[in-house]
Amino acid sequence: MPNKIVSLALQGGGSHGAFTWGVLDRLLEDARLDFEGISGASAGAMNAAVMAQGYVQDGRDGARAALARFWDSLSTREPFDFIQPDSAPILPNPAPMPGMQALLAMTRFFSPAQLNPLDINPLRDILVEQVDFERLRAQREIKLFIAATQVSTGTLKIFRNAELSVEALLASACLPSLHRPIEIDGEAYWDGGLTANPPIFPLLHACSARDVMVVLLHPSRRSGTPSTSHDIGQRLSEISFSSAFFTELSALALAKREAENSTLAFGSLERRLRQLNMHMIDASELMEQLSNLSKLNTQASFIRSLQQQGRERASEWLEQHFAQIGQGSTFDLGRFLQ
Repeated sequence: MPNKIVSLALQGGGSHGAFTWGVLDRLLEDARLDFEGISGASAGAMNAAVMAQGYVQDGRDGARAALARFWDSLSTREPFDFIQPDSAPILPNPAPMPGMQALLAMTRFFSPAQLNPLDINPLRDILVEQVDFERLRAQREIKLFIAATQVSTGTLKIFRNAELSVEALLASACLPSLHRPIEIDGEAYWDGGLTANPPIFPLLHACSARDVMVVLLHPSRRSGTPSTSHDIGQRLSEISFSSAFFTELSALALAKREAENSTLAFGSLERRLRQLNMHMIDASELMEQLSNLSKLNTQASFIRSLQQQGRERASEWLEQHFAQIGQGSTFDLGRFLQ
């Protein structure tokens, strides 16, 4: 029986992207699945590129190893780091380390150029060391769509396989308050999550797989209303990184409904929309427990815990819904039609 083919859309969310690592690790473990395209913003972009790098080099096992190596390099070791990956608990509400909290406070008064005059970015070193961008640009096994935001116009820029570079990935993860804009061909770019988190339309236009699986990191809702200036600011930040995605889902839901209601499907896009199946893997209840600031927590136990949660959530999803891949959606787009 032939494998089922899916495309992936990976949301950004800082260190919460370790949850996506766990999801991908479990999906790669399932030999019944193949992957045509991957779109991503910020941490989702990192996961997409690193997975593709490992996949073209050594197949599924190579992709899993590449993701593990990337996140292990990104995570910091705690003084008494004896907790094993399969037993590391999710902390109730882990926050960034004290030094990072002080830095965040300073971003209210100083620009990234003032705070980091040498433009030091450890992520650059990790990507240069672990990703063969020349090979990634040349490969055709997995189509990549990396989102960034053009500063001058405020519009979305998608970097495809042939355009991939360390600068493109850094642009996708460039938080305006923490990093200088990344310049590519004379244009400055910020975090892709501001305009598409993650982008869906490239998977619709440039891929043929009927099934699109979205891995979400942001909670679907936050209980309570923020009242302090800090909580208000954090919630506004979270909304800004989610609004573009929900707007795209609303447009997709409307277009799909119109295509399905049409008597005849003459256009290729109309036929594509009729066949489109949407799936979603998330952990909304878990993410609601985590503060927005925990996206900057790179402690090893926290990273490992999120990875384990991602694996478990993906296992549950596969057990419940694998049979529906290729047959129908497991996520109701109609909820976005008001």
